[in-house]
Amino acid sequence: MTRDKGKYATIHYQNYLKLNEILNAQQLRSAELEQPAHEEMLFIIVHQVYELWFKQIIHELESVIEFFDDEEVVESSLSIAVGRLRRVESILKLMVEQIGVMETMTPLDFLDFRNFLFPASGFQSFQFRAVEALLGLPEDQRMTYHGHKYSSVFPDEQKQQLETIYKRGTLLQATNAWLERTPFLKLKGFDFLKIYKAAVKSMLKKERAAIRESKYLTKKEKKMRTEMVGGTDTYFKSILKKTAHNKLVKEGQKRLSYEATIAALFINLYRDEPILHLPFQFMTCLIDVDNQFTNWRHRHAQMVQRMIGNKIGTGGSSGHKYLSQTADRHQIYGDFHSISTLLIPRSDLPKLPNDIIQQLNFHFNVTS
Repeated sequence: MTRDKGKYATIHYQNYLKLNEILNAQQLRSAELEQPAHEEMLFIIVHQVYELWFKQIIHELESVIEFFDDEEVVESSLSIAVGRLRRVESILKLMVEQIGVMETMTPLDFLDFRNFLFPASGFQSFQFRAVEALLGLPEDQRMTYHGHKYSSVFPDEQKQQLETIYKRGTLLQATNAWLERTPFLKLKGFDFLKIYKAAVKSMLKKERAAIRESKYLTKKEKKMRTEMVGGTDTYFKSILKKTAHNKLVKEGQKRLSYEATIAALFINLYRDEPILHLPFQFMTCLIDVDNQFTNWRHRHAQMVQRMIGNKIGTGGSSGHKYLSQTADRHQIYGDFHSISTLLIPRSDLPKLPNDIIQQLNFHFNVTS
């Protein structure tokens, strides 16, 4: 069968990229109102570029979520997902750097056209909210917009699209379900929680002994440090007692289920086993994306403070204060960050039985 030559006709660079539409999309309100402000062009282009990057991030996140629709996530899919999340991380780093371009505009430059922007605001960026939703920021844990639901600024069609994201399932939900399905929690002849609890007790015992025997600490310092070390009833409590973990989930302090958290801990502890390399990389990517998103929020808040000080934002928010609070409160993958609290040194890590090591290894048989 031959290809239809007309279907694969050549195309010009300008037409392929729709440059006429893109390069004519910068309409300066200051010029329309006959008070032209030179810096408004930069302001528009920077925000248009942000929207283009949001579109790419959405494209990547939707594709990654699709990989988890199947009951079994194959190694090749997980590898592609890692690559695409690394791309999202790189885009977010670029978005942080882009703020430096915006800051070549001075606060006085911004005031030349700021009044023409009311009531337009970044709050009205549908794609930004879609990115938050796809990553998995829970609706009931968002900061409100003047006491109203975050989606109140959007038309009904966009509200429905945001609701559909949550109904279909976010990346956080897909990851939680994937971790719950991992076979590492049901390894025959290997009670992970039992040996982990024993290893934690051993580690804590060593740490307390090291504090007691120290020649450089006072009695008061030894007491303080011993209390800081804690025990299995402190930060290890939620992983060793399902009821304690579920209580934190109910209170909104945890987002991963108990089973998913145990699986994530197992993967982190035994990450050196070949079959766990990719799952560990995937979880690391989620943390890195979350960190970069938080960095962008903080950097954006700093830029806003530099530009308008303590003035209210054009959308009516408290400006810098609101943005800083979202950076602190809208972290999405905090449960994966918290896994580090539960880690124990490799020297205290129980050795896996040989048959389990075989299950966690890549191997093949050559037959005649």
